Amino acid sequence: MHGVVLTVFAVSLLLALVSLLPPLSARLNIPYAVLLAVAGCALGGLGVLAGSGAGGEVGAALRSIHLNSDAFLFIFLPTLLFETAINVDVRRLFDEIASILLLAVVAVVVSAFAVGFALWPLAGVGLAACLMLGAILATTDPVAVVAIFRDIGAPRRLSILVEGESLFNDAAAIVLFGLLTAILTGAESAGPVAGVIAFLRSFLGGLALGAVAGALACAVLPIFREHPLAAMTMTIALAYLAFVIGDHDLHVSGVVAAVSAGLVLGDAGRRRLSPSNWERLAESWEQLGFWASSLIFLLAAMLVPRLLADLRLADLGLLAVLIAGAFAARAATLFGLMPLLSWAGLAERVGAPYKLVILWGGMRGAVSLALALAATENDALPPEIRRFVAILATGFVLFTLFVNAPSLRALMRALRLDRLSPAEQALRDRALALAQAEIDEGIARIAHDYGIAAAPAAAPRRVGDGTGGEDALLRPEARAYAGLVILADREQELYLEHFDGRTVSRDAVADLLSDVGRLHDGIKTGGRDGYLRAAASGLQFGWKFRLALWVHHVAGSAAPLARQLARRFEMLVALRLVLEDLAGFNEAKVRPLFGEETAAVLRDALAVRRADTARAAEAVRLQYPSYTEALERQFLALSALRLEDESQRRLREEAILSQEVFNHLQRELGRRRRALERRPRLDLGLSRADLVARVAMFARLSPALQGEITRLLRPRLAVPGEIILRRGERGDAMYFISSGAVEVRLDDRTVALGSGEFFGELALLDDRPRNADVVALGYSQLLLLRRPDFERVMRRDESLRAHVHAVARERRGTAGN
Repeated sequence: MHGVVLTVFAVSLLLALVSLLPPLSARLNIPYAVLLAVAGCALGGLGVLAGSGAGGEVGAALRSIHLNSDAFLFIFLPTLLFETAINVDVRRLFDEIASILLLAVVAVVVSAFAVGFALWPLAGVGLAACLMLGAILATTDPVAVVAIFRDIGAPRRLSILVEGESLFNDAAAIVLFGLLTAILTGAESAGPVAGVIAFLRSFLGGLALGAVAGALACAVLPIFREHPLAAMTMTIALAYLAFVIGDHDLHVSGVVAAVSAGLVLGDAGRRRLSPSNWERLAESWEQLGFWASSLIFLLAAMLVPRLLADLRLADLGLLAVLIAGAFAARAATLFGLMPLLSWAGLAERVGAPYKLVILWGGMRGAVSLALALAATENDALPPEIRRFVAILATGFVLFTLFVNAPSLRALMRALRLDRLSPAEQALRDRALALAQAEIDEGIARIAHDYGIAAAPAAAPRRVGDGTGGEDALLRPEARAYAGLVILADREQELYLEHFDGRTVSRDAVADLLSDVGRLHDGIKTGGRDGYLRAAASGLQFGWKFRLALWVHHVAGSAAPLARQLARRFEMLVALRLVLEDLAGFNEAKVRPLFGEETAAVLRDALAVRRADTARAAEAVRLQYPSYTEALERQFLALSALRLEDESQRRLREEAILSQEVFNHLQRELGRRRRALERRPRLDLGLSRADLVARVAMFARLSPALQGEITRLLRPRLAVPGEIILRRGERGDAMYFISSGAVEVRLDDRTVALGSGEFFGELALLDDRPRNADVVALGYSQLLLLRRPDFERVMRRDESLRAHVHAVARERRGTAGN
């Protein structure tokens, strides 16, 4: 074998080995990354030592894989980082962002300087070279750590901290490594200010590039809804384009750009694809991430024999100093700097057990070896620096893999981080009791249906009623907190189910999922009250709606407002249906799990939300009944198509329908769905002629004068709660109510005005500031008459002027507006 065939054979051999290591890791109870390192070192030695025969052919195949440091970083790193980023819980990540940035940025600098100054007096290669080695070894590899966390059930917060650190510290370490390499080779000046500026430009520039690239990808993602393979291809392109353009073209951090793009796509992209398509995309990325992490680790470990070829006894002393300095720097960050964040209110306190695990779990891996390789390949560096970096970086990586990784599981067990809290254990026991009861009932039904003599069912574990026993571990407020979290999670699932069934549009689901995020934040900060405050804020008019309303008021354009109002009502319809489902979920699932007391708290909270939602929806229905009926009919029709789709798929699974017939039915179903998915058009009813015709005082005017007034009046839609006029402002217009109602808020009372009435005339007649607020009680169609036009109309018709003055005199007598 030779050439391309040899390389293909070698890569296939590595993939075969990679496929065997995970089950071997589980059987031997050894971290996967440790086995990768052992296998890689063994293969690297085989490639160096193998002679002729079959072993020689394998050795030649392994030697045929020529990857330099750029190949390691540009081929594997974008996939590795992007896969981790899209699967991170972004909301939880930003909850811990201060701690993560401390570990990922500040700790990198601290580690580099601590290692540099510890080795400088002993190494004989200069401070800059020692600092560069510190930067190489500041990057952590989460592969082994996260695998151990998942295996023993580590707390979620600990996983978030470690994964978040690994996402960003690669970038910080690579940027710092590049700066120090440039200083050593004379390409950059050694000024600290210039170094800080270059670091910030690279890091923040990569962050901005990735955010923009991720947002653009999210904007086009919906067009791939019916093409999941194309969606996957687009995300692969996004990862590599962000990395390459940032690193090669814009000279910012490609690592940060890839991470930032992945975080944006992971947060917003899952709302742009159906849940089933997103799950397929995530599974595909998981496979790519497994290949990338395994191969980069294996190939980097294969370099170890070559990198350690010139090892001397004196190097072991330097390695001991390096290990002590690196861990001392990490401990100083965790136990010295991190408490300052919680003291300043920038982050929640991180307990000592968590800090110890993060300290000992800071494994180094493939990226550190790749950076060490980059240093050894750089001919501009003196030979002694290349040898120094190669040996000590490789030795430190092997120490963390063969000492830290195997002992991490024992450390976590000693710190009791593998155990559930008492409240979590009580919750688990209650859930298991409920599950066992359902299993016993199911077995009894199966035995009855098939005439099997069933064995006596095991006595189900007691499901408490919240009065004592295991329930004592769950205080009422803790049970209510957990119940609200479960409700919020279930609400998110229901929205995604509607989106997957295409009964609710992507825009409405995006708004509703954002509201669920606010619900989680509200629960965290205020329990039930915070939950209700967040729910109420979700019913308020958002910034897009208010922008459309401002455009309507200023430019007179009603189209953006009509779109936003239609989107709002669709959201309210979906919210009302989901809240009904949540009420049933609370009774069927939460009440047996937490008891009647907790269920009652949740029942009351849901009742408040249902009442608020009903009022908001009814406000739209009263003003636009025909539109609301059309939208509800559309929802029912789409629901019918969803049920039809489920029926067809079930018949196909049962082999009642052939694949050809099923495909034909699906195409027909898709055609009907596309015709139905177009949202009904909402007419705001702001035709001036129609509005004028509904105002009684204009009806008796002559057609000519009515036409003249119609041209002067400007239609305006006011939304519930909108302040139309404010106390103290200068009066520049009066308003006629074509439909709807407003409330005039005076100092001592309020006055309600309805269709056919007007307001705002006193400020024009008396030329004084307004002395009342006027607030819309519902969606109200108004006609606005500016001051110059008001004066013209008053001069044109005596009866109209008399009527306005008569009402004004009456209002002056009662301290009107």
